[in-house]
Amino acid sequence: MITPPVPPVVPAGRLAAMEQPVLALPGGLELRPWRISDADALVAASREPAIRQWNRLVVTSRAQARERIGRMHERWREEQSAIWAVAGPADGRAVGLIGWGDIDLAGGSAEIVYWILPEGRGRGAMVDATRSVSRWAFDDLGLHRLRLCHAVANPASCRVAQKAGFSLEGTMRSALLHEDGWHDEHLHALVHGDL
Repeated sequence: MITPPVPPVVPAGRLAAMEQPVLALPGGLELRPWRISDADALVAASREPAIRQWNRLVVTSRAQARERIGRMHERWREEQSAIWAVAGPADGRAVGLIGWGDIDLAGGSAEIVYWILPEGRGRGAMVDATRSVSRWAFDDLGLHRLRLCHAVANPASCRVAQKAGFSLEGTMRSALLHEDGWHDEHLHALVHGDL
């Protein structure tokens, strides 16, 4: 029996030592670090029903949003997450969020998180952003396995997963608590070499 090679462990300190890159997307969109001036986008997302339904995002004031943005930068330095703003082509205004949470450098894995405001929808931006941050996670960060989980009742996220190349691996029963109760979740994954 041939044993596959064990991938190298991503060393602690690798993410913290990197400067968060700006990633270009088709159509002039870009993924960039969140700025304090993006606070209104977090407040708007917290008020948008479709985002609130599927995300644990409760930001009721600019002050809370600024704190959350500061925490995004801290979590990068602590190697816990890597979060970008999806910025519009015309004015650079944040219209969405995407990134990696639950980063496990030693285990080579992370879970994607994302949402997009209505003005950013309908152009395939989230699929492009998912592909972009996935390539970054594999090529630049050195991860091996990426997860995308979403409520079974959220077909839009399922389409993003499929179009971005994530394979459906199964259903996790009653796996995540949303505003309206516990939901079954689809588990999709992308493994290094799939792209």
